[in-house]
Amino acid sequence: MPDADSARATAREAIALLTGAAGFTEHRPPPRPLPPDGPLGWAGYDEARERASARTGEEESVVYGTGVVGDRACVLLSFEFGFLGGSLGRQTGDRLAAAYELALTRRLPLLALVATGGSRMQEGMVALTQLQRVAAASTRLRAAGLPQIAVVRDPTTGGGWATVGAGADVVLALPGAQVGFAGSRVRPPDADPYAYSAEGQFAAGQVDAVVPADGLAATVTQWLRALGPHEDLPAAPVPRALPTAGAGTGAEAGTESAAGVGTGAEAGTESAAGVGTGAEAGTESAAGVSTGAEAGTESAAGTGSAAGGGAVAPLPETGREAVARARDPRRPRAEAYLADYFAVRLPLHGDRSGDTDPGLLCGLGLRADGQPVAYVAQCGTPTRPAGYRAAARTVRLADRLGVPVLTLVDTPGAANDAEAERAGAGAAIADTFAAIAAVRVPVTTLVIGEGGSGGALALAAPDNTHVTVDSYFSVIAPELAAAILKRPPSETGATADQLRLRPQDLVELGFARSIVG
Repeated sequence: MPDADSARATAREAIALLTGAAGFTEHRPPPRPLPPDGPLGWAGYDEARERASARTGEEESVVYGTGVVGDRACVLLSFEFGFLGGSLGRQTGDRLAAAYELALTRRLPLLALVATGGSRMQEGMVALTQLQRVAAASTRLRAAGLPQIAVVRDPTTGGGWATVGAGADVVLALPGAQVGFAGSRVRPPDADPYAYSAEGQFAAGQVDAVVPADGLAATVTQWLRALGPHEDLPAAPVPRALPTAGAGTGAEAGTESAAGVGTGAEAGTESAAGVGTGAEAGTESAAGVSTGAEAGTESAAGTGSAAGGGAVAPLPETGREAVARARDPRRPRAEAYLADYFAVRLPLHGDRSGDTDPGLLCGLGLRADGQPVAYVAQCGTPTRPAGYRAAARTVRLADRLGVPVLTLVDTPGAANDAEAERAGAGAAIADTFAAIAAVRVPVTTLVIGEGGSGGALALAAPDNTHVTVDSYFSVIAPELAAAILKRPPSETGATADQLRLRPQDLVELGFARSIVG
């Protein structure tokens, strides 16, 4: 077994780290020899290849075949950095294309263990065009509903990062790995090295988790279980109601500002390691895997008794009370619901456009019975453009893989500051609406707190939305409605009643199918 702490493992050591005793069966494409010194006749190229082969024992910079990770069969491809820097030439392209085709033929997920410096300059444009071959092969696999996971090792740069690496559905990185399109010798001399690291790419939303080598096999196994391929999965069950700990049930509950943003300890936040820190959250390891202590114990209908034996509060009598209860910082937030719902949670991190929103949690999870469900959960804060882009990414991935979706709605509305506008708030919200509208897998929505206008509605299933007793949904916040109507603050409560935003109103209006609890 290779050293788990080695970031510069050989191609076969990287495979063995994941497959262990299950073993690996190597495949090879049909031979297609190169002309002397390659397609460009580059002097000394044949000798360089011979030295690389003697040093590494490999014929090319990629090894591929079939194996088992945990209890899941897959196609693995692994780069040998010791062979000309793991660079991509024509024969590398032959192996990569064959690996994708093998996954397609056998309907297996593709797991890529990447360590490359990019295209091989000794083969010029012939090498560069291998990126197009890889992109086409990846597209065919994606169209067939088969998942792709990339583990980016040290270093992963150039075209290999821009295709096999960043083009995967899920991107995991080893700690300290150099990851970026620009390699160390071609980037600006004053460039911040953190931006080209695994940790920097995680912070920028380009990597889903930074996973220590000794936890990689377990993490990849869980991802393979969640991603499938799957067939005919049922809709995600509605989560059960959770109680508001020690909260009153009248208008005295909730005294925060008109912005309505809860700040309780149960609100989910993410650290730089992507770990949930809510008080009721499941604990997430450095590998980005969350396990909830109470996960998987709810009834199939999602309407079992409240966690911990507490009683769920009665329905609010007025609109003002509904809003106050939704804004109560003691109310359970997304982290608590996710921890109660899933046995294992695998976060998808970032919008793949250089940003993240810690107030919106996305990923795939496994319930106690092993059923995979994709989740998108608002945490009670104004959702930012990066959050909507991450949500759309998650919904489309789930749709392509046949995984049902659960959305938890809880936001006072979309972020409306100038930075959000510059980041494309309108386009991001529109894209989320489109992703939900086009999805073919079932989507289940539970409104667990504030349903603030279109910023909340973008995540709601049009025909399968449910609400909790401490939630509301409104076209506009009652304070803002009163201000637009030039009513005094004393009439905010009456305005809330007119908006008919209570849970029971939402059912009567046909927006919600049921009140959970």
